[in-house]
Amino acid sequence: MFLEKLTLTNYRNYQTLDLFFDHKVNVVIGENAQGKTNLMESIYVLALTRSHRTPRDRELIKWDEEYAKIKGSTWKRNRSFPLEIIISKKGKKAKLNHLEQKRLSDYIGSLNVVMFAPEDLNLVKGSPQERRRFIDMEIGQIQPSYVYHSVHYHRLLKQRNALLKELQKSPGSDRTMLKVLTDQMIQHGSEIVIRRYEFLQLLRKWARPIHEGISRGLEDLNITYDSSTNVSEDSELSKIVNVYQDHFKDIETKEVERGTTLIGPHRDDLNFFVNGKDVQTYGSQGQQRTTALSLKLAEIELIFNEVGEYPILLLDDVLSELDDYRQSHLLSTIQDKVQTFVSTTSVDGIDHEILNRADLFHVQKGCVTRER
Repeated sequence: MFLEKLTLTNYRNYQTLDLFFDHKVNVVIGENAQGKTNLMESIYVLALTRSHRTPRDRELIKWDEEYAKIKGSTWKRNRSFPLEIIISKKGKKAKLNHLEQKRLSDYIGSLNVVMFAPEDLNLVKGSPQERRRFIDMEIGQIQPSYVYHSVHYHRLLKQRNALLKELQKSPGSDRTMLKVLTDQMIQHGSEIVIRRYEFLQLLRKWARPIHEGISRGLEDLNITYDSSTNVSEDSELSKIVNVYQDHFKDIETKEVERGTTLIGPHRDDLNFFVNGKDVQTYGSQGQQRTTALSLKLAEIELIFNEVGEYPILLLDDVLSELDDYRQSHLLSTIQDKVQTFVSTTSVDGIDHEILNRADLFHVQKGCVTRER
């Protein structure tokens, strides 16, 4: 799959923008604060309906404007079809083939992207929230039903936490509503966990040999799921449901005392091990970066294996963060098979023949010109 055309209206610092792309590497060049990352972000939002930089959609709308619009023409499964995202103060609309989708989960997956930005280098040593977000966004692209369960889970979680805070003030109050919310949350949470385990098996399958190649055969990567309750990778859905039910009963009083939900997929994490050692705690910066790079390259192969086509790769100011060896390994891996967008302040210092055949786009103050 690849993006043929991108049109922006009132998006960030872009008033209007129309760009056409070829099925190859596209390099976006410009100084900082000119709009490079905004352009990359717009492609990400077109695919996933949300930004990787902010949870507040209002920030995507140009200052003093009422709405922002992202339109794209995508080539997938041997045909071209249009996508459109409209963001306003009232909410968000997603259109596929000119038809508005009732649920965002019906839209997500129409365009697959893998984003690799400098903050992703902190994926290994960063917060559990960053790793949960990573796994949630990637599963959502290949399993739209995951988005459905995730949206409902977090809505219920918000309601349950609000109720727990009320019960914290009045611990003797009736807890019938708490049990109702708990049961509903368990159903969606169990679906989330079992899908995460399935995804983790696929991620390991692709990430381990990639990591071994980047480390020249010196390192073995393993990824495990750190659950907030006693469920394991081989647990069936019914067992996960039962474990959650029992655990929530055991900690109900403690949750009321603290006024918050203490277990569930919103508190789970991923662990990374290199040669049996926890790379988050004991790994060098090089090992942590190799692990992050391996995960991103594994995403590309995983999506191809699941949907039958390679995703679009977005490299946002990340090449300058990688040493020559990792940089070369990344560019060689994607060569001639993945439509790639690279943003950078300069191509100087990026020595790879793939860039000699790239299309160059220069960004200055929200205006983009294509080098002919």
